[in-house]
Amino acid sequence: MKLGLNKIRLTLAAATLGLMFSSQAQNISLLNVSYDPTRELYVEFNQAFGKFWKDKTGQTVTFKQSHGGSGKQARSIIDGLDADVATLALAQDVDALHTNGNWIPKDWQKRLPLNSSPYTSTIVLVVRAGNPKNIKDWDDLIRSDLKVITPNPKTSGGARWNYLAAWEFAKRKYGSEEQAKDFIAKLFKNVPVLDSGARGSSITFSQRNQGDVLISWENEAYLLEKEFGTKIDIVYPSVSILAEPPVTIVDKNVDKKGTRAVATAYLEYLYSDEGQDIAGKNFYRPTSPKAQHKYAGRLPKLKLFTIDEAFGGWDSATKAHFADGGSFDQIYTKK
Repeated sequence: MKLGLNKIRLTLAAATLGLMFSSQAQNISLLNVSYDPTRELYVEFNQAFGKFWKDKTGQTVTFKQSHGGSGKQARSIIDGLDADVATLALAQDVDALHTNGNWIPKDWQKRLPLNSSPYTSTIVLVVRAGNPKNIKDWDDLIRSDLKVITPNPKTSGGARWNYLAAWEFAKRKYGSEEQAKDFIAKLFKNVPVLDSGARGSSITFSQRNQGDVLISWENEAYLLEKEFGTKIDIVYPSVSILAEPPVTIVDKNVDKKGTRAVATAYLEYLYSDEGQDIAGKNFYRPTSPKAQHKYAGRLPKLKLFTIDEAFGGWDSATKAHFADGGSFDQIYTKK
């Protein structure tokens, strides 16, 4: 990745904004509308970027954060929530901002490196301390003696990653789409409650003590370990999905509010050395080689497949699995 180029862009953006606002108020507000498990990441990142921006321009940035299920967050922006930036769980939710009101251009992923995904993650299994049910891989989750906690794929981006990770495991192990569908149906028979977002499912598992296993974002699993270290363990399955949460400015809003330059720099800073380090500290997988090396011991290598490899991209996956009448509706209505 050409981080040097991004640093140049940041410097130019900062200089430009400094000129633009030299005769205006020295305070500005940014609203980041994000998905559930990024609260801690962006609290730390906002502090770092705020200092960077203050040093460069003399301007103080006030940050506001909104968190929830990724699909619901996209809908909130479409319905008028004046987000400057959207940092959602999957590209399909960001695409909705284009198709429902043209809030962003169709080619939004080309505006930042790596298809506008500055960090990645994956899906893991969180179990009770000592792993009393001896859960080792995805196929354990259909056992009759287990209760599985996962959010609702209709509202949660994390839930969609969970669903597709389990589906592809089953397809590879059992050999067909029909057998994968049967596997997912059995898995969801073991799900006692569908929370609307990933953080809600984490609370259901860790604080309400429901379920034997939580299907979780990797970073969320490590946050749970940090808070409830003596009560939970993390199990890495034999294979999982490469989750690529994307980011974008919300063009209609930043142009209306006059925040395009600072919002753009905010997202570019995610690719900087400091932004990448903050991602790693918060248990996301950095995309820069330097930060990847630093956090390699914390975030172990795992056999990962991509959404494009396994499902032909988000459009195909959504139509087949999460649209009205798709595989999720078919198996869950029979639950």
